[in-house]
Amino acid sequence: MRFIDANVFIYAVLKPKTTLPEAVLQKKTTAKEIFLRVNAGEPVTTTTVHLSEVANVLEDAAGISFAADLLSAILTKPTINIEPVSADDYRESIRLAQKSAISINDALAVLIM
Repeated sequence: MRFIDANVFIYAVLKPKTTLPEAVLQKKTTAKEIFLRVNAGEPVTTTTVHLSEVANVLEDAAGISFAADLLSAILTKPTINIEPVSADDYRESIRLAQKSAISINDALAVLIM
């Protein structure tokens, strides 16, 4: 099973307000392809923390209603496994982030994988 990061959801659903650089457009295209596969039933895993990231970004960019609708759909999709995150998980992800020079939530994704 693949891990799906918050950025996949964000890139897939947010509509740009300005012209985007080619690199960002490519990320959006790839994210939409992944999003469509997940929507069609491809099983994936994410965490409550990564969903919280999605909620925060979407609430700011598109409003609470849009964020709530997307998160509700994600939470009810049987092929999206959502792992809880404990304080111990976060402690371990902090250690890994410092050791590997990556973000704490990216380290958390690595640990969950």
